[in-house]
Amino acid sequence: MISQTLNFGTPSVIEVATTGPQYNDVLSHAAKLNQELAKINEIRDLGYEVPLHSPTVGVHVERVLAGQLGVTADQVGQAVVSATASSRFVSPNYWRDPRSGVSYQVQVEVPQAKMTSVKDIETIPVASTTAAAPLLSNVASVRVGNVPGELDRQNGLWMIGLSANLAKSALGRAASDIDRAITRAGNPPRGVSVQVRGQVTAMRQIFGNLSIGLVLAILVILLLLAANFESIRLSLIVLSTIPAVLMGVVLMLLITATSLNLESFMGAIMAIGVAVANAILLVTFAEKNRKAGAEAHAAARNAAGERLRPVLMTSLAMITGMIPMALAIGRGSEETAPLGRAVIGGLIAATAATLLILPTVFGLVQQRASLASPSLDPDDPDSPHAAAPEASR
Repeated sequence: MISQTLNFGTPSVIEVATTGPQYNDVLSHAAKLNQELAKINEIRDLGYEVPLHSPTVGVHVERVLAGQLGVTADQVGQAVVSATASSRFVSPNYWRDPRSGVSYQVQVEVPQAKMTSVKDIETIPVASTTAAAPLLSNVASVRVGNVPGELDRQNGLWMIGLSANLAKSALGRAASDIDRAITRAGNPPRGVSVQVRGQVTAMRQIFGNLSIGLVLAILVILLLLAANFESIRLSLIVLSTIPAVLMGVVLMLLITATSLNLESFMGAIMAIGVAVANAILLVTFAEKNRKAGAEAHAAARNAAGERLRPVLMTSLAMITGMIPMALAIGRGSEETAPLGRAVIGGLIAATAATLLILPTVFGLVQQRASLASPSLDPDDPDSPHAAAPEASR
């Protein structure tokens, strides 16, 4: 039940559903998809969700012969059902015990051991109104064939589903391989469409929402920093540490053979938050030193030295706290280990970038920046538009 809930009702982690108005077109394209999906090493247990070739025995009534012998199609059907199943499906019969008052169902059926071949079916007697009971072979032809075990529809269209499980834990790589397999299968017939369902759809929705949230968070941080520093350039200097965070996260995931998943994505966002906080601290002191008369490069280097201890304390405290999580110590901790590893990798790279690269970036960007305040507030004493103080009487 838990697995089907996570799969949004699908019987397995991955489901590839083929739908279309014509069953033969859907079946042929589903067969192509099955061949291409079988080449993927990331999945296992690949197969159709329902059997497509269930064995059947078809009885086709020869109406001319049946009419000459006084047999109707209904009589043929009753004879076949009674012989292969039970008479209770044709004419239910109940006998009531006069002593106990309990009713019992009385039914007639042919032993299964005597109904095992097509020849046995052909010798079933059929009731007739004009002649002795003819055999089934006298009024009908019996053929062995196969039919789909189940016919499914979605929104009025025929549907054939292929299901598979993960051979490895990387659902993202499996989803990419599935997309390529669908492309290799070629263009589907007219009206036929292919849908990838299960946890793949949920994963893509989650990562899409997280990506949008990350972009919006960076945009909001940029606007807030621009309002605080009253400078777009200083805001961009602070955000220059984000690429270092992402690089550190990717390297740590590669070193530890960890996939990019929901937990590691959240860890990257946490690392970006701490890195931006450290960068704001350093840039604030660097700009303060520059306005005090120091050259831009010297002001940034002095700020890195002045704020070395707070930056290291913040980063090391976060890294140290994430080490037990990253080591996956304890039962079930493997699920949250990617978060800790992403935070550690991102903060190591961000700390190095903040202390070593950020001062250089600040010096290059602010080397020729004006010392005048861009503020338009007349109540700001640093603003060139500040109101002159009233002359004392």
